[in-house]
Amino acid sequence: MTPKIKTIRWHIPLLLLPAVIIYSAIMIFPLLATLNLSFFNVEEGKQVFVGIANYIVLFGNEIYSEKFWNALGNNAYFFMIHMLVQNPLGIILAAMLSSKKLRFTAFYRTAIFIPAILSFVIVGFVWKLILSPLWGIAPDLLDMIGLKSLFLPWLGKEAYALTTISLISVWQYIGIPMMLIYAALLSIPEEVVEAAECDGITGSSLFWKIKLPLILPSIGIISILTFVGNFNAFDLIYATQGALGGPGFTTDILGTLLYRTFFGFQLQLGDLYAGSTLATVMFFIILAGVCGYLFGVQNRLRRYQF
Repeated sequence: MTPKIKTIRWHIPLLLLPAVIIYSAIMIFPLLATLNLSFFNVEEGKQVFVGIANYIVLFGNEIYSEKFWNALGNNAYFFMIHMLVQNPLGIILAAMLSSKKLRFTAFYRTAIFIPAILSFVIVGFVWKLILSPLWGIAPDLLDMIGLKSLFLPWLGKEAYALTTISLISVWQYIGIPMMLIYAALLSIPEEVVEAAECDGITGSSLFWKIKLPLILPSIGIISILTFVGNFNAFDLIYATQGALGGPGFTTDILGTLLYRTFFGFQLQLGDLYAGSTLATVMFFIILAGVCGYLFGVQNRLRRYQF
């Protein structure tokens, strides 16, 4: 019997090569270059290796560390608002829109999803106009229902600015978790739903006891995407509150701090090495969150998959 000769499929690496080159050029090499720069600094006009000195300055220097921990705390709060408001509301909306009794579901889905395709700049400036105490329509709308006394310059108050920005972001992106959960609900086999209904599980109990456990993997994916997106956030804060994250740095997050550190702003000079250090720290924060989900959560959710 003639032994089979194993053929090497050269076309597979050849077809993958262009994608690998492009991905490496725009992702891998810049990431490695940024990591490398974080271990260097300039002394007497020359680039010298300083080891982890830049990280010690970032975490221990009074000027840098105060701004860093403030931005990290604001970022964590920004993320928690999305987790506690955006994602649960997205799940509720998806459950409502997946009901066969509801009419005009296509219109509702489109209307809720439209803000997600709008520019950050448009959303930021529109909401600044809406909430302006001078020419915004929010005071007039509250006045129409007799609640004008509740109006405050929410974007200008240190106690409310970050929460307001977070809720604006929730309004813009709530359509994304809604659509993902909606697609997950539609993928549940009809036989499972019919079997549950035969056992007397109907209405809201059908969702909580049958459908929700089956879409937990999708909820997990949405959660990690929310985490990555929020810790990479920059545009909306910059469009509404500027690079300083005003008022009083209360809306300053890691993205705006990185912008000021790397490129400089107003009287602050840009520092290539400090910026690279901060960018590396941001990368490892996001990497730790993603790895924690992949190894700590995803494996437990696999049992719910078909």
